[in-house]
Amino acid sequence: MADTARVLVADDQPDILEALRWLLAGEGYDAQFVDSTAAVLDRLQNGSFDLLLMDLNYSRDTTSGREGLALIPQVREQDPALPIVVMTGWGSVDTAVEAMRLGAKSFVQKPWDDNALREIVGREIDDGRAARRQDRKQHREREEARLIQRALLPSTMPQTAGVRLASSWQPADGVGGDCFDVMTSGSAVGVAIADVAGKGMPAALLMSNLQAAVRAFAQGTAEPAPPATICSNVNRLLCRHMVSGRFITFCFAWIDPARQSLVYANAGHNPPLLLHRNGEIVRLGEGGMVMGVFADAAFKQAELALQPGDRLLFYTDGITEAPNADGEEFGEDRLEAAGRTAPDRSAEAMKDHVLAQLAAFTGGSFADDATLIVVEL
Repeated sequence: MADTARVLVADDQPDILEALRWLLAGEGYDAQFVDSTAAVLDRLQNGSFDLLLMDLNYSRDTTSGREGLALIPQVREQDPALPIVVMTGWGSVDTAVEAMRLGAKSFVQKPWDDNALREIVGREIDDGRAARRQDRKQHREREEARLIQRALLPSTMPQTAGVRLASSWQPADGVGGDCFDVMTSGSAVGVAIADVAGKGMPAALLMSNLQAAVRAFAQGTAEPAPPATICSNVNRLLCRHMVSGRFITFCFAWIDPARQSLVYANAGHNPPLLLHRNGEIVRLGEGGMVMGVFADAAFKQAELALQPGDRLLFYTDGITEAPNADGEEFGEDRLEAAGRTAPDRSAEAMKDHVLAQLAAFTGGSFADDATLIVVEL
């Protein structure tokens, strides 16, 4: 039938291909099967598909996923709207995270659960078809969702004794998965930043759930809740409700000017930058893995000393991975350099300076959600 979804499957193991052949046929999909990255590109050049379900490893006895990761940008170049679902072993969650940052929509862990795989394939096909249609109803609903999502984020940044903040939130597609929040507890200011894997409405819905959970676990106690505990509690909650194949990167920090201290935990997020006034830069990477994958994941926290004049930069990968016309990414080194050239600027001025440097590098366009928070001490 004309509306039958077409799925391209890539894996170099015959038994895997045969198992997927039976599963996809049982769901009524028109599936084609290849065993190399070159064959994937060849099939895409000669036909259209509703989904690419691909392994990340194609060389025997290797588990790095380099071949599959290199394939994703090539597929995106040929068909930007084609949903990509990657398959990875139980021990390769970090590789799956990198794959989704390159443009994959979801990931499936091997050995897979048939029901979970059916759900992921069906969801991504439906989402992909809806994205291709871009009808008026979808556009109107997306605009309403954008307004609701923006209203959930802080409209103004609290300015307390010893702490000044400035922020920028730019969704790439009207609505997005970037999330940030700011709260206070006594003399401490809490900063939360997160990036939900994926874009559009599903990511925005997860973002709103995450924000509510963070506020619930971070506030309501006499003393600021430990960031590691916040991460653990939010992660357990997310794992009970997380859609298959999605995850969230997250970082939470309490900044206390009275104690001149920073306590934070980082759950797989891009490490925020602590720019000391003396020129030293510390990347805040202590914490644990991404959220929403394993309910019993453990998280650590770290405490650092602060001094008046220090600056903190919290950001999502839409900042550092923003490309220029040649495909080169802005990167953490350029972000650090932008911070170094504005050490004495206010939070608002430093935010504007960093964004100006980014705009000059990229030409002003963003391929992904991009969030930046600057904290001035």
